[in-house]
Amino acid sequence: MNILAIGDVVGLVGCRFLRERLPALKKKEKIDLVIANGENSADGNGITPSSAEFLFSSGVDVITAGNHTFRRRESYDMFDQRHDLIRPANFPESTTPGRGYTVYDLGRQQVTVINLMGCLFMEALDDPYRTIDRILSETDTRITVLDFHAEATAEKLALAYYLDGRVSAIFGTHTHVQTADEKILPKGTGYITDVGMTGPQESVLGIKPELAIRKFRDKLPVRFEIAAGACEMDCVLFEVDDRSGKTVSVKRIKIL
Repeated sequence: MNILAIGDVVGLVGCRFLRERLPALKKKEKIDLVIANGENSADGNGITPSSAEFLFSSGVDVITAGNHTFRRRESYDMFDQRHDLIRPANFPESTTPGRGYTVYDLGRQQVTVINLMGCLFMEALDDPYRTIDRILSETDTRITVLDFHAEATAEKLALAYYLDGRVSAIFGTHTHVQTADEKILPKGTGYITDVGMTGPQESVLGIKPELAIRKFRDKLPVRFEIAAGACEMDCVLFEVDDRSGKTVSVKRIKIL
């Protein structure tokens, strides 16, 4: 099975670029399942019903999220209603909408897709280790994929080794910078620290550079705007063995 993970989609410009490039990539690589992080897919941060629907209609099967999950109140009902839109599982279940994982049915195979958020340099949520242990005790699919939305490389690597052999693949999101450390861990789990970003190349994580500079230089609030110009779509392709659930190859992709 070929599973494609797409890095954080930024704004309408990123959504449109994904729509332009994803169909050809799916055909070329014979993709079975597409997962995209969509927590920044709405202009101005967050995700809205319209930006989510745009991604789904463009060929994305499951949308994951992160620290901007609940930035847009109009999305709250959508998280409750759709099984293919998930938020970090370690948000408190009693107060936040939605769910932290889904079992996606491909007919010949079911795939569990999980979303978790890190705790280092991020908002403090429930412990990701105990959360993932609980989820894995509740599911029994042969193939499991995790989007770990986290800031620190060490936190991502530590969790990956903790889960090695227990999940099929782990990809990091959040930093918007594609890392060059794709690998298969000793017990068969595919891994990359960060998939990267889908959005404007000449930007600071998708934002107009002059606005990011002003924020860092002046130490005053700045209303961020999405940059314009040529885009990139950062992805990683995991080839997973249907019988064992182990990753057999990992390929990093950058489409310009």
